[in-house]
Amino acid sequence: MTPLFLTSDRWYDIRDLGNLSRALLDAADKILPGGVVYVLAALIGFVASFLLFVLPSQLIIGVYGERRIIGRMQSRLGPNRVGPFGLLQPIADAIKLIQKEALTPTQADRVVMYIAPIIFVMPAVLLWAVIPFGENMVIADIPVSLMYFLAVSALPVIATFMAGWSSNNKYSLFGAMRIVSMAISYESPLVLALLGAVVMSGTISLSGMVAWADEYTIWMVFVQPLALVIYFICVSAELNRTPVDIAEAESEIVAGYLTEYSGMKWGLFYGMDIGYALAASGFAATVFLGGWTFFGLEEWVPGWLIFIAKTHLFYFLFIWTRGTLPRLRADQLMAFAWKFLLPLGVFNLLIVSTERMLWAEQDYAKGLIYVFALVNIVLSVGLVYAWARFNGYRPERTPTRPRLVKQAGGYIPVGERP
Repeated sequence: MTPLFLTSDRWYDIRDLGNLSRALLDAADKILPGGVVYVLAALIGFVASFLLFVLPSQLIIGVYGERRIIGRMQSRLGPNRVGPFGLLQPIADAIKLIQKEALTPTQADRVVMYIAPIIFVMPAVLLWAVIPFGENMVIADIPVSLMYFLAVSALPVIATFMAGWSSNNKYSLFGAMRIVSMAISYESPLVLALLGAVVMSGTISLSGMVAWADEYTIWMVFVQPLALVIYFICVSAELNRTPVDIAEAESEIVAGYLTEYSGMKWGLFYGMDIGYALAASGFAATVFLGGWTFFGLEEWVPGWLIFIAKTHLFYFLFIWTRGTLPRLRADQLMAFAWKFLLPLGVFNLLIVSTERMLWAEQDYAKGLIYVFALVNIVLSVGLVYAWARFNGYRPERTPTRPRLVKQAGGYIPVGERP
């Protein structure tokens, strides 16, 4: 049966927003001098993605939605005063930050301290250049888009270290050094996890990974479940999200590298933290969840709506962990990266490389990928459990009911001692 609502190439068909931009660029190419239309194409793509996705997601999902959902998880209401249902709370917060005085310590390095927020913002914008929103909706469809994303996403570490060092505050410097150590520790298992997806799909192009998922009618999450788990944990650590926000541990180092920041300088860091989390969610939706495709549903529903839904679904995982899990200690976080995630990433890469060789010998038979998916799900659970046991995890020693003081080896009166 032929779908009745297949996307057309007419400019007013908003199911593929590339139609409208193509019509505008064709008209501009006849008026403007040569070469200008390429700059205009990038501007149109940026403005469209920012107005349709990034800005609404940051304000509604990242600020209001996150606070509202976490409030419900913790038996609170969340924002409910400003506007209907508290929907105007993000605007009120923005106005408050704009009015606040941006203080600078007298002994701080003023130039570096002012430049740090700007450098922190730029990569958050550049990351969206290679993420495909739809079939023809990507600003820069380069063949090495995955490498581009990893390279650009490493730049905020420099900005955070600049912010901590320039503040001339030991707590700021401690927080900045924690960011650097965390980035180094978690970047290795993160890259190993993504290498598993690259080896299986045979491409480092994000558009190519979406096409691979559509061709074999399976999402990478089913073929590489362990890679997705490693990716999520590593990204949470690099984004400094609770429960791994050791760089801003209020009980230890006040507010980390942001201790001396206030006003909109602090607001840029806070806003772009949400922007980076959304970009990481969009990247995960593209690599592991099939991007803008959904087993043929994209022929009926606009692909960019499917992509937005998947991105917000993955972002909900960040909200869920933030609202329910306690913060880890710095030593626990470092040990978990080097002793647990890194070996698991190596094991996973070894398994997927072997599967890729076997698959190539079978001329990439479509049915074999489903066998690999089933095997990898079982192996992932077994690997996690076995490696946890190897590192000392003993669930049988965990109490199943409250223990009395005597049973726990606590205080025992003198007369009752054996």
